[in-house]
Amino acid sequence: MAQLDLFMTQELLSQEEKQFREKVRSFVENECMGAVADHFDKGTFPPDLMTKMAKEGLLGFHIDGYGCRRRSFVEYAIACEELGRCDAGLRAMFSVQNSLVMDTIYTLGSPAQKEKWLPKLARGEVIGCFCLSEPEAGSNPAAMTTRADPREKGFVLNGTKMWITNGTIAHLAIVWAKMAGEITGFLVETWTPGFTATPIRRKFSYRTSPTALINLDDCLVPEENLLPHARGLRAALQCLNTARFGVACGALGAAMACYDSALSFATRRHVFDKPIASYQLVQQKLVNMALEITKAQLLTLRLGRLMDQGKADHSHISLLKLNNVRMAMDVARAARDILGARGILADNHVIRHLCDLEAISALEGTDSVHTLIVGKKLTGIDAFK
Repeated sequence: MAQLDLFMTQELLSQEEKQFREKVRSFVENECMGAVADHFDKGTFPPDLMTKMAKEGLLGFHIDGYGCRRRSFVEYAIACEELGRCDAGLRAMFSVQNSLVMDTIYTLGSPAQKEKWLPKLARGEVIGCFCLSEPEAGSNPAAMTTRADPREKGFVLNGTKMWITNGTIAHLAIVWAKMAGEITGFLVETWTPGFTATPIRRKFSYRTSPTALINLDDCLVPEENLLPHARGLRAALQCLNTARFGVACGALGAAMACYDSALSFATRRHVFDKPIASYQLVQQKLVNMALEITKAQLLTLRLGRLMDQGKADHSHISLLKLNNVRMAMDVARAARDILGARGILADNHVIRHLCDLEAISALEGTDSVHTLIVGKKLTGIDAFK
């Protein structure tokens, strides 16, 4: 079935961007889509997909050198859309490795840290995680209680991090902690004594994502593992911008998958001797879904171009996340309704996306947080204070 593109956004892509979309789409169809429903059911996901993504050139998006080829933000959006069409956990694994781990080391790390870790991360030999959120400090990371205390030739970390994507399979963690009252970033090998990753169980959303609770108990890291440019809350939040953009793009991909499933089912399913797609209420649902997806496609492409031109700021990303996640949740619910009872089967994919979107609405900033970010942009008044 042809992909929904009512306003011919594909014509706005370069030939290289079109070829890249086909490459990622082929990877998703051949390597990921067939097994994802089973993994969702079991709450697992194969970590070897990271090395497969590396072979496809999908790691190191934002980096020049170190075995990486920098790609545009539009191409990053394309990758997140296509991975998001398959599964939110897959898209999250990709985004964390690229945007929260590799890009953080590239922009905030020392030359030695870059040389040591970036080539291994680019080959998928090392999996990374980003440890910022805490049980009592999610939307307000400034309230973190994790501490770093200087010791001879190193630092001792104590604290707890929560909702850490890739946490149970990671080899390297970027940990944010307060040292002398200032938020500071550290590289922590996950085999370091005192570092413990516990799987978060009984999740009904993001089931394929290996999400962890991280405990740091007198975890000693050497001096050379301090990220030299990772100082202050601004540094930590800057790392989230591209990841948030990826979340918004992945939500668009999920919506497109739900629409495809609903349209395919509506044209095949017969009730009273004719396909349900022939009924007015079903057509209304499909039109509304297509309308909202089309608007999101245009917004997403436009923001990708602005980011490539260096003209975007964090409020643009907040606006896109608000729009795309709200839209995707509405589309997924409408698709579930069109599929009827079949809409709750994992093999039809819609229920997976619907459950995952409940998590996506909260991660990388809740709907309320992004609303207030955009509100400040419009009014000039900071409602957080």
